[in-house]
Amino acid sequence: MINTNEYAIKCFKDEAEAILDLIPQLTDDFSKAVDLIYHCKGRFVITGVGKSGHIGAKIAATLASTGTPSFFVNPLDAFHGDLGMFTSDDVVMAISNSGNTDELLRFIPLLLERNIPIIGMSGNPKSLLAQYSTCHLNIKVKREADPLNLAPTSSTTATLAMGDALACALIKVRNFKPEDFAQFHPGGSLGKRLLTKVKDAMVSTNLPIVTLGQKISDTIIEISKTKQGIAVAIADGKIAGVVTDGDVRRAMHDKQDRFFDLTVEEVMSRNPKTIKETAKLSEAEKLMRQYNIHSLVVVNESNEFVGLIDAFSCM
Repeated sequence: MINTNEYAIKCFKDEAEAILDLIPQLTDDFSKAVDLIYHCKGRFVITGVGKSGHIGAKIAATLASTGTPSFFVNPLDAFHGDLGMFTSDDVVMAISNSGNTDELLRFIPLLLERNIPIIGMSGNPKSLLAQYSTCHLNIKVKREADPLNLAPTSSTTATLAMGDALACALIKVRNFKPEDFAQFHPGGSLGKRLLTKVKDAMVSTNLPIVTLGQKISDTIIEISKTKQGIAVAIADGKIAGVVTDGDVRRAMHDKQDRFFDLTVEEVMSRNPKTIKETAKLSEAEKLMRQYNIHSLVVVNESNEFVGLIDAFSCM
């Protein structure tokens, strides 16, 4: 039986080598490309045919989600009306492994007529695409990863990596932050943590509240009210401490004989970690991770107890 794992390993190595080979091929044209995209007053349009087109669409999606207005256009569609969407304020990146793809080259003069800068990306720095381009990104690979050296494998991996390199450089140039990323991904988990407020995810009803003199047996019932595993001790309208599942277990171990006679004040943890209800979920997550706890007491602007939030609510 054929050991298919060895072919997978070889593919990984070949494609990894193809990416590393891009390093010595990098020239000042990469910086020129980043500068063109960054100062683009219109849209950054990516185009390509076949597999190059598929990779181009992915690069456009990555750039669009990291602060660079970008979209993909098939050059064949441009000949049938889509050319009207291009303006002289745009920048176009044309992708072709050979650099001599006929459908793409017929599209190039239409861009030059409009004085639209072209970033060429190909595996042939002497190709017609490279010659027509304002700057050229070399994605040449020694061979494809497939056993026949025919299917676009290493070449598409190198193309995608070069696109990711552009995105990474532009993230730094734009000083793009996680909060900015979340604005483009409001439905994802990152968007939830960075945009949602604690008050939108906290438990705020049927809260487990106990008094300092309350017996531990009654406190256990209060703790069970919610999934947070915690009860909040209130004295004179203020938060005096909390009793957690861990506090109960430790008291049970240390005070076995008189466990059920213990009061909240004897068991509770003082100075519990709190967070404002107006804080973001990302801040709550960071605080819980910092102190290795799974719940936080939520307070309002007057430091009054208004809710509880746990790590699961931040996911």
